[in-house]
Amino acid sequence: MPPQRQYGVFMERKFPHLCKPITIGRVTFRNRMFSAPMGGTDITNDGCIGPKSTAFYELRAKGGAGAVTISECMVHPKTDGSHAYHLDTAILNSLASFTYTADAIRRHGAIPSVELSHSGMYSGTYMTDKSRQHGLAQWGPSACVRPDGVEVGELAHEMIDEIVAAYGQVAGLAKRAGFEMIMVHGGHGWLINQFLSPWFNHRTDEYGGSIQNRCRFARRVLQAVREAVGPGFPIEFRMSGSELFEGGYTLEDGIAIARELEDGIDLLHVSAGTYQRGFGDTHPSMFKAHGCNVYLAAEIKKHVSIPVATIGGLNDPAQMEEIIESGKADVVYMARALLADPFLPEKVMANRDEEIVHCLRCFTCMAERAATATRRCTVNPLIGRELEGDHVLPAPEKKKVLVAGGGPGGLYAAWTAARRGHQVILCEKEDSLGGILRSEQALPFKYEMYQLAGTYAHLARKAGVEIRLNTEVTAGYVEREAPDALIIAVGSRPLLPPIPGLKGDNVVVVNDYYREKDKVGEDVVVFGGGLAGCECAIHLGQEGKTVHIVEMRDALAPDANVRHRPLLLKEVERYATVHTGCRGLEVRPDGIWCEDREGRQFLVPGKSVIAALGQRSCTDIVEELQDGALVVRIIGDAARVSTITNAVYWGYHAALDI
Repeated sequence: MPPQRQYGVFMERKFPHLCKPITIGRVTFRNRMFSAPMGGTDITNDGCIGPKSTAFYELRAKGGAGAVTISECMVHPKTDGSHAYHLDTAILNSLASFTYTADAIRRHGAIPSVELSHSGMYSGTYMTDKSRQHGLAQWGPSACVRPDGVEVGELAHEMIDEIVAAYGQVAGLAKRAGFEMIMVHGGHGWLINQFLSPWFNHRTDEYGGSIQNRCRFARRVLQAVREAVGPGFPIEFRMSGSELFEGGYTLEDGIAIARELEDGIDLLHVSAGTYQRGFGDTHPSMFKAHGCNVYLAAEIKKHVSIPVATIGGLNDPAQMEEIIESGKADVVYMARALLADPFLPEKVMANRDEEIVHCLRCFTCMAERAATATRRCTVNPLIGRELEGDHVLPAPEKKKVLVAGGGPGGLYAAWTAARRGHQVILCEKEDSLGGILRSEQALPFKYEMYQLAGTYAHLARKAGVEIRLNTEVTAGYVEREAPDALIIAVGSRPLLPPIPGLKGDNVVVVNDYYREKDKVGEDVVVFGGGLAGCECAIHLGQEGKTVHIVEMRDALAPDANVRHRPLLLKEVERYATVHTGCRGLEVRPDGIWCEDREGRQFLVPGKSVIAALGQRSCTDIVEELQDGALVVRIIGDAARVSTITNAVYWGYHAALDI
């Protein structure tokens, strides 16, 4: 007789390899989907884990991840002064904060892991006080001067011994606190990586020269950790499969490093690049393919006998299933994907992958940490607010809610209001949902933004929202429906100033590019160098077209966030000729007649023109509807032309107020 569960026969999993448990050391993990190291936000001045961060990690465990790794725990504060976690019994509440966090992760069935790290010559990278950061003494494998002019001293043998011992001490404390795996960070340009790299390491002693010598520091660290945690306790080593820059080590070197170290490791975690020389490598942007680093793990796995983990823009269960099934890796790691949807693993395990809210790789999460020291996610307003609870609370009284507009803000508001128990009707005047997101379907690297509307719509319908397409909300319509609450999410319109020729047959408004792309020829001028214009220019360049950008301001895409913008500008440089500080005077059949700041006039050539001059709120519709119900909320671009992030957040909070 076949085995049975309490509630019926065994479930047939859609992604069986991804859902299969794995034993590493003496620890069994419930699936192959692990939560990658992510730092907290409410780190105390002495490096303890604050309650917000504990709740942040706990949510990943609730969501079904096999392991949840906290990051980064700096092992030697004397030489690494970053404002990050420190685990030290001399610090009041340090051990307790780690213990409570390990408990919070373990209580939901996930394995708690902690990443041990040292920044080396980049000490203080995460320090909030930048004046202190630049006053720190910097130590690395070799003496040098950093690109920013900071002098780096060579670590003496006595200090190396002290740091190695610190790794062991902190690992032992982590085990004592209840963590069941240790991740030693040996990649991304931090201290261990600096010893491994011929770019950073120019030593002539036993720690430099050959790969065997350059691995010596890492081997000693792993030995110290093993002595501290004992046999069978999983030790994971995170490495860059290749540094991905000229002068750094190659994949062939990465294979040799992995073979040199594997006898001290239970799980080899293969990432890529160095933080300082390639942020878009360590954190793949939307301009890179999902799983762009998997080839590194797949190749290294051929040469080692231990389990291998991979990472790099992964968020599609089908792709991750293929990675495991084909033997490219044994474990997949996700970070940003579990910000967008902490319950992604649970949904995969339950065959509910159509409900996954996919990461957009927009870098809002990392930009907000840099800009405001908060944690945000464009598509998930819960992130950073986990202490408020991970479920929407029912409303005390059921009400009729009318949502005008089916863009991201309107859809999220409708979904949230329905989850609260309200009767919700969402009206969209077009024949499809998505609002401004509809325009993203023509840009392959932004297709997930277009898909977002479909996911939100699916979740809204499942929650009970009635969606009415081809339905414009007017004052009369509101009067007939008589809602208790009205959420106005009517969005914005393209800004089209009275420039001669701007309405010509050779002009396509960027919002309409997805349905009029066949009108665009081989020579294109993008009129407007904001975020939308730059991204469209990149796409056109990728298609092999000759592209110029005309922008009145002195800089491109000032509306892009601080993490996305440098990578965006790098792509623009590859694909377009840029004319900043230029005012477009007239759109002509052969291009745009421009004037620079010195008054010189000239033609920027291009037989097709993409108008990307910004958006303007639909204030006329707002004025018509704003007295339509007892409770009225205006959200998204209808309130102020802004970001998808704000549209979603405002929609979420508007629904919570009803």
